[in-house]
Amino acid sequence: MEALKNSDIFSRIQPHEYMRRFIDQQVRPDGRLLDRFRDTTITSNVISTANASAMVRLGGTTVVCGIKAEVCEPNLQNPDQGFLVPNVELSPMCSAKYRPGPPCEQAQTVSEIIHQLFQKSHIIPLTNLCIESGKAVWVLYADIICLNYDGNILDASVLALVTALRQLTLPKSNVSAETMTVEADADDQIKPFELTRFPVATTYCIFPSSHALLSDPNDTEEGLAKERISVIMDTEGDLLHVYKNGATSLDIDVMRTCFERTRKRMEEIKGDLLQNQ
Repeated sequence: MEALKNSDIFSRIQPHEYMRRFIDQQVRPDGRLLDRFRDTTITSNVISTANASAMVRLGGTTVVCGIKAEVCEPNLQNPDQGFLVPNVELSPMCSAKYRPGPPCEQAQTVSEIIHQLFQKSHIIPLTNLCIESGKAVWVLYADIICLNYDGNILDASVLALVTALRQLTLPKSNVSAETMTVEADADDQIKPFELTRFPVATTYCIFPSSHALLSDPNDTEEGLAKERISVIMDTEGDLLHVYKNGATSLDIDVMRTCFERTRKRMEEIKGDLLQNQ
């Protein structure tokens, strides 16, 4: 007990040195090897009032995604495309580091990365959300709420959103020519997305003193690292997005290692999602 107490005190007073001593042994304080991701649990249909929902536990990080569908007018430039609007919420409920009020910068950044990912990759066919071109489309509001924060919110959020989208059903609808309103048949449900390929996000951080590459950083590791890299691939192995947080450039060998680990992680997640149909 005394040794554990001293270890806890040391980790609080000298967190960088505490972490360095573990990393020099190619292991982390939570027992993981440097390239290991935390245990991941995926649960579908956790919110009965949503059109689709999912919960993801990534180690100590837990997020819930709920999708609500509404009818709106399409954009004039894309009259046959619907909308996907992600919103990530990091509140004081999930961690004492967050404060009440407007969304923090981290939540806004993750929301924007997810929005750009689905908008530009065309991995989700937004034309499937069209009710009648130029008149009515579906808009999907995806609220991604963090219940407990322990690092790596992006990976958990993307996984929760993809899981919910794969479960999504919408009422078969059409625009009434007489009243110009949308008529939905609650008994006739359609599944807009039959996703055969979907994005998988993997995040890494670089520990400053040893330049060790850590997969799936927890909250403590994120706080100690100055560089963070997120790689997003689809389940066909195509690179969709790379996001880097930090000022310095990365060695090509580091990026190659990130891509290799992402491919392995992608195969694991693909298997988990197929079991969660």
